[in-house]
Amino acid sequence: MVYTGAAGIDPAKVLPVVIDAGTNRQSLLDDPLYFGLRHKRVDDDTYYAFVDTFVKQAESMFPRLYLHFEDFGRGHAAVLLKKYVDTYPIFNDDIEGTGIITLAGVLGALAITGEKLADQRYMCFGAGTAGCGIAKRIYQEMIDQGLSPDDAKSRFYLVDKEGLLFDDMSDLTPEQKPFARKRSEFADAASLTTLEAAVKAVHPTILVGTSTKSGAFTEAIVKEMASKAARPMIFPLSNPTELAEAKAEDLIRWTDGRALVATGIPTDPVTYNGVTYDIGQANNALIYPGLGLGVIASGAKLLTDKMISVAAHAIGGIVDASKPGAAVLPPVTKLDQFSETVAIAVAKEAGKEGLNRNDVSDPEACIKAYKWEPTYK
Repeated sequence: MVYTGAAGIDPAKVLPVVIDAGTNRQSLLDDPLYFGLRHKRVDDDTYYAFVDTFVKQAESMFPRLYLHFEDFGRGHAAVLLKKYVDTYPIFNDDIEGTGIITLAGVLGALAITGEKLADQRYMCFGAGTAGCGIAKRIYQEMIDQGLSPDDAKSRFYLVDKEGLLFDDMSDLTPEQKPFARKRSEFADAASLTTLEAAVKAVHPTILVGTSTKSGAFTEAIVKEMASKAARPMIFPLSNPTELAEAKAEDLIRWTDGRALVATGIPTDPVTYNGVTYDIGQANNALIYPGLGLGVIASGAKLLTDKMISVAAHAIGGIVDASKPGAAVLPPVTKLDQFSETVAIAVAKEAGKEGLNRNDVSDPEACIKAYKWEPTYK
């Protein structure tokens, strides 16, 4: 529905597929009303073999198929993305979508402040699939803007339930390892077991929440961050509302109107000291419909990092930086317009990289020709 409503992709050309790999929840297996397959969850070898069979069969039947992976588990999502990203045009929303829209929010915030991405210190609270995906995307953008890999990594700090992540921890995921810090960097590394302690030690300029821990961004934490950052970027992205790390109105108030805020839920404008602050929603739907439309309309053979980057820049570039209280992201209510902007940028980039199979000499015409309109005759 979102691909059709936001990007104008013909609903007859969209097929949702759900994989049932079984369940280990005995109460469901015993429930006569349970509709799922009644067996224990299959092992990884069986699971990956099945997914591989499906992907290869689907791509052979529909040679220009664009695959969107959604809600795959933390362990499986990155493995599947890595396996297919250089073979087929695929997109994993949990890893890439949240990363793109958060980067777009950061770019929008930087357009407002006039600062450079290279001068930021990035901290994420919640280092799962989404948290690591966001870090990876912003890290890649820093490299694209000229930083060396080591220089870029030195600006990242991941915090999870055990505190700041260090490279000597035995249970780090492959996605966490690149951003784990060395204990020797800190005078008292053993004390950095909470978000508040980490913020005091690092003083990030960007704080992103993907923890699903309600109220994690406390007044003390926010004020500590704001004491060192002129315009702190604070993005409590967890949803629904009861899981959000903070409320936008509190963040504006605690920072005396200096915070640049994006939330994972729809948020009403906040009025403080006579200024009305529009709050951007970091909703993946701002990005993935247009991204998909750009890939499909151009006939792109792959979805590349550069295409993802131009999609983020297309959204981040829409911000009205001159308006007091401007949002760092455009409103979801104009989703159809922004999806077309994103799609045009992606189709143009596909042509630059020589990955298009359709004519993109006029990217705007290419996108408009492909879009489906619900006209009734």
